[in-house]
Amino acid sequence: MDTAAFASTGGFLTGTDRPEKEVVRVGFIPLLDCAIVAMAHELGFDRKYGIRIEPQKQASWAMVRDGLASGSLDASHALYSMVYGTHLGIGGEATPTSILMGLNHNGQGITLARSLSERGVRDGWGLARAVRGGESLTLAHTFATGTHAMWLAYWLAAHGIDPTRDVDRVVVPPPRTVGALQDGLVHGFCVGEPWQSLAIEAGVGFSATTTQSMWPDHPEKVLACSADWANRYPNTARALIAALIDTARYLDEAGQQAAVARRLAQPDIIGQPAGVLEATLLGRGQDGLGHTWQETHPLRFFNEGRVTYPYESDGMWFLTQFTRWGLLRRPLAYRDVVREVHRTDLYLQAAAMAGACVPDSPDRAANLFDGGRWDARNAEQYATSFDIGVKVVSPDTVDSPTMP
Repeated sequence: MDTAAFASTGGFLTGTDRPEKEVVRVGFIPLLDCAIVAMAHELGFDRKYGIRIEPQKQASWAMVRDGLASGSLDASHALYSMVYGTHLGIGGEATPTSILMGLNHNGQGITLARSLSERGVRDGWGLARAVRGGESLTLAHTFATGTHAMWLAYWLAAHGIDPTRDVDRVVVPPPRTVGALQDGLVHGFCVGEPWQSLAIEAGVGFSATTTQSMWPDHPEKVLACSADWANRYPNTARALIAALIDTARYLDEAGQQAAVARRLAQPDIIGQPAGVLEATLLGRGQDGLGHTWQETHPLRFFNEGRVTYPYESDGMWFLTQFTRWGLLRRPLAYRDVVREVHRTDLYLQAAAMAGACVPDSPDRAANLFDGGRWDARNAEQYATSFDIGVKVVSPDTVDSPTMP
């Protein structure tokens, strides 16, 4: 690599390391965790590395998936586990897809209808009692193999509710979740902020849990692209990652949450009240039932490089949940799949450009809220250790996946 080319300018701007593409079209969904993608050009970090990021607002995760596959998007803000679903062809044609970096930790939640709280349902155990009492419930997530589907299924099962049998589940794009709750089409949903807070502000929902209370500093959104795009435009990919690392550092460390919230509140990005966005960026939590708090694990974008680094163990956890819920037709070598998808080589080069710290290990362990411990060294055992899950006798007999 020609390090001299960017030593004085901070990016691959000249010679053989010059970005192959000047304009990079990057998709995003109107969620607070799109902030890195939405703000990179606003803050000028893309120009530092010789590219111009053009954020492209998308209506649904299906549009993101299709845009990456067709080439109408160069890269996109994406659900972590959705990338694996697309890569493996779960529920559709397999499309080799790459993860370039992480975009955020935390910042999601499970919202239930206000009407349920009025009937005594305040948490997962209350919901379990309602289900056992014959309550017919429809709950929404945002994509069949997405993170919100995995968090919702995990949370339900931890309270004794089988998500494949005891409730109905539907896909609702994030911007439509509050409306679906307000119209009585669903009784709850799992989604990222600000939609949980907006349901509370509208008086139609309450927070049953936040995902950071389930797994502090959990993985969530990533920067994704097609595998072909990463292979064809490696210099552009490095420049893009470096620009977004710089943006992530700024969002976490500059103390400009109010200004960032005002920009994100504009119609071309999220289009919701700046005060609601700022509260979440500042880690101010509320449940809509009279409780407020300061998050100990708020929405984070950088956290000294821990957020942006694509840990192998994070991807492996989502694959174990695919196994748990019957999404995989055959056993997989989890780490091998992750190494097919993660372009850690490009990330490490970009991190050096941006001066970002890199963790010592590609793995990190976690203690989850139900007492379970995730350690990638025990992935195969972990995947089949749950009392509630889809029991597949023989992988060869599975004709189609059961979407959680």
